[in-house]
Order: sequence, then structure tokens, then C-alpha cells
Amino acid sequence: MIKLRLKRYGKKREVSYRIVAVNSTSRRDGRPIEELGSYNPRTDEVRLEVEAIVKRLQQGAQPTDTVRRILEKQNVYEQVNA
Repeated sequence: MIKLRLKRYGKKREVSYRIVAVNSTSRRDGRPIEELGSYNPRTDEVRLEVEAIVKRLQQGAQPTDTVRRILEKQNVYEQVNA
């Protein structure tokens, strides 16, 4: 099963995350299938590749709870259902 999850990167106490499509059995910081965006919790900056995320969701990828909240804030689910 493919999951959309956060992959941690950056220095200590200056963390950022990449939103990635990854096999559900692989490690958190393992090699992703595809990078779909980034999230910076310190500045609340979100950059998404919306077309690629919509494609993955339509193929049946399951987002984690945190990624689901980020996508809902950015109104990505409206494009999936359309």
C-alpha cells in the first residue's frame, strides 16, 4: 500500500518536512517513490505539487493524519472529488 507521509529533513531544532509517496512498510526517512511537496512548521509554509498529489490519491494512496490535515487546509480534496 502506498502512503502519503512526512519525511523529516533539516538541522536539529530547525526541522522541515517533505511530503512523499512511499511504500507503507518502508522507514520514515527511507527512499520515497515520489516527492510531492514540502511543509515548514516554523513558518507554516506549504508547497505542494497538487496534480501529482491528486493523481496519487485517485490511485488509492492513503495519507497519514498530519498530511490529511495539511491537504484539507490547502483544499486539495476538492480537486480529488471533482
